[in-house]
Amino acid sequence: MKNKKTLVLGASTKPARYSFMAIEKLVEKGHSVLAIGQNAGEVAGIKIQTKAIPLKNIDTVTLYLNPLRQRDYYNYIVEAQPKRVIFNPGTENPEFYQLLKLNDIKVEIACTLVMLATNQY
Repeated sequence: MKNKKTLVLGASTKPARYSFMAIEKLVEKGHSVLAIGQNAGEVAGIKIQTKAIPLKNIDTVTLYLNPLRQRDYYNYIVEAQPKRVIFNPGTENPEFYQLLKLNDIKVEIACTLVMLATNQY
């Protein structure tokens, strides 16, 4: 399996959160992970940053932010030019889909955890 450098946006240090589980599974499956969240911390050896960090060679951005909170990151994500953005359940955002498609970034409305569990990541 190819290592897909992934940004988890909306990362949390709370074990019950799906973003926490996604970081654990991504690391377990051998992917390089960057994480940005409201609170600093660490999950599975990955430091959670609280501010936008420089992004290079990002394959995937997986979102765990509601559509209103995503707006602050529209330009940041488009400028990073990932191959795809995964909209996990609860993050669906047709406005952002259009912007991504205009910039040739693939939109996936899916669940990162299910994709990882079924080897579709």
